[in-house]
Amino acid sequence: MLYWSFVFLLVAVVTGVFGFLGIAGTAAGIAKSLFVVFLILFVASFFLGRGNRVR
Repeated sequence: MLYWSFVFLLVAVVTGVFGFLGIAGTAAGIAKSLFVVFLILFVASFFLGRGNRVR
């Protein structure tokens, strides 16, 4: 999932350089959304996974 957010970020930067603002804005929005989803899943798995350790 983090891979796709970087892909859309790269697409946003490349299209922004060429001046296609509609495509750049859409790709940047998708990249931001995927990054937030990835961050939430990471934090949730960090805290929920800590209780499963065997000592």
